Order: sequence, then C-alpha cells, then structure tokens
Amino acid sequence: MGTKLKFSTTFHPQTNVQSRYLGLDAVERTSEAIEKIIAHMLATQSRHKSYADPKHRDIEFQVGDFIFLRVSPMKGIWRFGKKVKLSPRFIGPFEILERKYVSNTTHILSYEDIELQPDLSYEEQPVQILYGKEKILQNKTILLVKVLWRNKVEEATWELDS
Repeated sequence: MGTKLKFSTTFHPQTNVQSRYLGLDAVERTSEAIEKIIAHMLATQSRHKSYADPKHRDIEFQVGDFIFLRVSPMKGIWRFGKKVKLSPRFIGPFEILERKYVSNTTHILSYEDIELQPDLSYEEQPVQILYGKEKILQNKTILLVKVLWRNKVEEATWELDS
C-alpha cells in the first residue's frame, strides 16, 4: 500500500503536519498580531492614565499650615499603645515651621541586628517581666504576666504564666 506510520508526541511536533507553519505568510501574520497587541496596550495605558490624572493633585504646604502624617501599620508592632487594627492611620496635627529639611540625628532610627532563621523568622527573647495579674473567669483563675520582648520595638505583651 505504500503508507508509512510516523509516531507523533508532544515532544516531537515535527512529525505533525499541522505544526509546520513556516514561511513568509506566517511571519507576516505574527508581526501583524504583535503590532495589534502593542497598539491595544498603548490605548489601555493612556486610558488608565486619563482616569488616574484627575485624582492626582500636587500639594504645596506653606509655613504655618497644619498637617497630618500617615502612619503605615506594621504587623506585630503596637503603636500608641494600640494593636494594629485599632492603631491610628494618621497622627498630628503638626505645624509646618520651615520649608526646608534640617538634618537631625534624632530623625535617624536605630536598629539592632536580628538573627534570622532560614525561613526568615526570628526568635524573640524576653527581657523583663513587668508585672502579673490574675484574670478570673467563670469557673477558673488564669495567671497572666506582662513580658517586655527584646526583638520588638518596645513591645510588651500579656502571656500565660507557665
């Protein structure tokens, strides 16, 4: 009969007749599709820019103005004596005294080196037990102590007394 059997797999597509689209026609269609994609991307970017621009405004502050500073919440850090969920998003108001930044050593934050584990976690070390108290529930009493931790920024947490 003169037929030949050619096995085709996903790793050897050259035996498949449908995957042999080589030539000038295929290159032209591909370049046209790429140009169309680039044009659509540019149109989308300009549309998003036109939506975002009216919402953006440059703000100039003058001496004597009062401003609020945005405080970004960090997980595990207590600010102003409150947990993350209840901590304020803005602090202030602060009065603008001058329109120039004066380098001040009190503006530099100090940090301690922390030994990180391979999974980027670290072990906290208790520094001091500040005080303890008994919490009375319906049918039992729990002993709690307030512990000051070393690797956190002046944070003390209530822990069960063991």
